[in-house]
Amino acid sequence: MAALHNLSTDSLLNHMTKHPQKHGVSADGTIAKTSTASSRPISVLFVCLGNICRSPMADAVFRSLTASDQRLGQIDSCGTGAYHEGDSPDPRTMSMLQDNGIVDYEHSARKIQVADFDTFDYILGMDNENVHDLLRLKTRVLKNKHAGLNKDKLSAKVMLFGDFGGKKGEQVADPYYGENNGFAVAYEQMERFSTGFVSEVLDAPK
Repeated sequence: MAALHNLSTDSLLNHMTKHPQKHGVSADGTIAKTSTASSRPISVLFVCLGNICRSPMADAVFRSLTASDQRLGQIDSCGTGAYHEGDSPDPRTMSMLQDNGIVDYEHSARKIQVADFDTFDYILGMDNENVHDLLRLKTRVLKNKHAGLNKDKLSAKVMLFGDFGGKKGEQVADPYYGENNGFAVAYEQMERFSTGFVSEVLDAPK
């Protein structure tokens, strides 16, 4: 979804606090590992605006490419907005997944929750605005000690998913209002970024 980008941090936090869910996250900013191989599996959360196009596609592709990888824990996706909460992914996203052999993916859109910032190890935004909103939220969560997260540091690293794609700063354009080609471009990026994440995070020398 491409519209309604002028969300306030307070409105996001208010929704997150009033509508807690049992989903997790973790945040910071560099490619250092937050979960070591000797501790626990790494959990990943993919984030876009409405959680019906880009982030569920990233979630599905990543799951497909890393199926049965014991180094990974919880994998999920969400949005910074609640515009489509409870909805299934955009039919064009589902069609693109099915065209590439991913036929069993199911998801209900949800908005990011306060608890996500302490459950997941990586929170990966699809574009710079997603990352900006997530970092701002993380700062506010820490400052205001929301939802009982009474700690000085949260575990999640907030990053741009495209930083794992071979060229730093690559963003995934929102295909919501565009042609189907936008979904094909996004799919290629999801595969490339997912492969890069595995290489840089999971397969990197310890």
